[in-house]
Amino acid sequence: MKLWILWYQALSLLRPAFSRHVTFLWFALAVMGISVRRDRLGVTSIVRSLALNSNSYHCLLDHFRSEGVSLKKLVNCWTSCVFSLFGSRIERVNGRCIVLADGKKIAKEGRKMPAVKLLHQESDNATKPSYIMGYSTQAVSLLARAADSLFAVPLDVKIHEGLVHSNRSRKTLYDKLLDMISQITLPESFYLVADAYYCNGKMVKGMLSSGNHLITRARSNATAYFHAPVITGKRRRGRPKKYGRHVKLKELFNSAHPVLRIVSPVYGEKNVTLKVRSFQLLWKPAGRPVHFVLVDHPTRGKIIMMTTDLELSVEEVIRLYGLRFKIELGFKQASQVIGTFDYHFWMKAMIPLNRGNGNQYLHRQTVQYRQQALRKLHSYHLHLLMGMISQGLMQ
Repeated sequence: MKLWILWYQALSLLRPAFSRHVTFLWFALAVMGISVRRDRLGVTSIVRSLALNSNSYHCLLDHFRSEGVSLKKLVNCWTSCVFSLFGSRIERVNGRCIVLADGKKIAKEGRKMPAVKLLHQESDNATKPSYIMGYSTQAVSLLARAADSLFAVPLDVKIHEGLVHSNRSRKTLYDKLLDMISQITLPESFYLVADAYYCNGKMVKGMLSSGNHLITRARSNATAYFHAPVITGKRRRGRPKKYGRHVKLKELFNSAHPVLRIVSPVYGEKNVTLKVRSFQLLWKPAGRPVHFVLVDHPTRGKIIMMTTDLELSVEEVIRLYGLRFKIELGFKQASQVIGTFDYHFWMKAMIPLNRGNGNQYLHRQTVQYRQQALRKLHSYHLHLLMGMISQGLMQ
């Protein structure tokens, strides 16, 4: 009972996100059921785990559709709760916390589930199909310490593909991730750690404009430029040359640049020596100098990392990027233990989808149809947030 009292005290910090106290109590009941259930069969598993009567099933369904829940307030209240509960256990480097970002594709075969579309998934695992029907989500987590280990505390997750609200919208997944991060009220500056998909100029400019930094992996075919040599003597007409000699980054592994040998700072590695080269080069997508770290691992091969923080040490760049897998481990816990993605909400009035369908364009539908689709999307996001909050409280 003492554990449940502490659990409810932490959850009560989320009360401002709900318009009525009864709505908050239904939310607490659902999170409690997600935390203790033994199976992952949607809302029915919550009813069984808490031994509720059959009428509670329809009440829970109504709660997921309720307009009394503000998702934006809920995310910000949860973020404040995380910083309050974890405190000094939050991983920090140079006074900045570490935020992890990644995307996850969720297989869903429902023909009457808005935002389901045909997705391509890249994987080295031959057992995974190349194309699936499902949801494309992006998530943000905060890195925190637990004894001698670390874990990714989930902050927010959103479905970012499948529904097109306006034919004039030109937002990409990068824009949507930046918007999601900007809507989370983080109380301090941070390093955003992401994989090579997010290594582009839009992410770099978005992070720098908000006073934060990006750490990512550069693609194998990436190129950069040395600074243009300073011209002495009489200046020519026109703008001074900014970019110097062009170079492919992977060719720098064979350059005469000094090699730094360091003990591997990667999480879980011992007695491993890395060969490291470090360059500060101009990168055209960003339009500014960035820090490239070329790592030659004795067993894992070669990798090129990039950061916008020119003063961050190479050891920290390697260590922080090596911790990126923690968000993938969090995805695995959410899908296989918590059941965060195991919801089954159908839209009765929806036009059935066919196998291979792409985006669904809401601007072609009636106002009532659009409202029903957006309400169903609200239900999905609320269930995802409940699973993330349940996972964070367990951590």
